[in-house]
Amino acid sequence: MITFITSNSHKYNEVEDLFRKNGLELKWLKMKYEEIQADDNETICRDSCIKLNQEIKSPFFIDDTGLYIDSLKGFPGPFASYVQDTLGNSIILKIASGSDAFFKTVIGFSNGNEIYTFSGILNGKISGREAGSNKFGYDPIFIPEGYDKTLAELSVDEKNIISHRGRALDKFIDFLISKGIK
Repeated sequence: MITFITSNSHKYNEVEDLFRKNGLELKWLKMKYEEIQADDNETICRDSCIKLNQEIKSPFFIDDTGLYIDSLKGFPGPFASYVQDTLGNSIILKIASGSDAFFKTVIGFSNGNEIYTFSGILNGKISGREAGSNKFGYDPIFIPEGYDKTLAELSVDEKNIISHRGRALDKFIDFLISKGIK
């Protein structure tokens, strides 16, 4: 069994759904952990895995996600969670509505000996208004490429198929299955 370390119940629910559909067991360790400040998600993810290796003895993984907005020169990037908590969607809409953007998720997996990373990207744009009932993070203001509605307007299944996290998890799950890890 693999442990997913996150304090975010929305992330856990998305991950648990994909794990269950692939016949994999998942344990949730709800905890916050300190992250370094860096300009890319992979550096942050690797550093966190190294530090968590000292505390967690079972195979585990974490997720670090950023929102990169073109008109803001990539901001907030890996600082997306802080910006979400501090400014919220209404401010992002005021300063970046209509801008191209992308989400990037990096999953860091530690088996105790090695750290592996898996990333997924979802291109799209910042919408002109909030829409949708799924109020998780930036989902109500992000329109995925090829769609005319926000992530928050998609079902969980639809979102998992196309999302940055879903794409990273697909790579991670393929890796787990190829290694016989359940």
